[in-house]
Amino acid sequence: MAERDAFDWLARAQTAPEQAHREWTDQKVALLPLGERFCAIRLPTALVHGAFASDDMKAMAAPLADLLNGPLIRDHFGQYYYALIEPTPKERWAYNNVAPLLGAGTYLGVPAASRREAPGIYWVVPPRFADDLCAPKSVAALIAIGRNLSAEDEQ
Repeated sequence: MAERDAFDWLARAQTAPEQAHREWTDQKVALLPLGERFCAIRLPTALVHGAFASDDMKAMAAPLADLLNGPLIRDHFGQYYYALIEPTPKERWAYNNVAPLLGAGTYLGVPAASRREAPGIYWVVPPRFADDLCAPKSVAALIAIGRNLSAEDEQ
C-alpha cells in the first residue's frame, strides 16, 4: 500500500495524474515535470560507481539506499543516475558543474514501480512512501565520496 501511495504522490506532479498512471501501465515510464513536487540530481555513472569502487548493481543497491535514504533512478542507456530531492533552487545547489540539479522546465522519465532492472530506465532504490525524497546533503555526500575516489585514482 505504501508503494501505491508513493506512486500516486509522484503522479500528482502532472496536472492530470491519471496520465502518469496510464504511461506507467502502457510504456513502463511516465514523463513527469520537475520543480514543484520534486527535483532531480543527474549523477554521472562514473561518479556513482567510483563512490563504491564497483559497477555491480546488486552489490551497490543496499549501500546506495543507506546513503541516500531516498529514491534513485538509473537510466542504463543514458548512463546517468537520478536522485529525487525536494524542490530546490538551482542557485542553492553547489554541484551543478558535476551533478546538475534538474528543476522547473525539465521533465524526467520516471519508471513504473515494476521496473527494477536494465535494460532502459529503472529503480535502483524505489520510493517507499508518499513524499519520499533524498536529502540534498545525502546526495552531496555521494558526490563528495565519488569525487574524492576519482581524484585518488588519477594520482
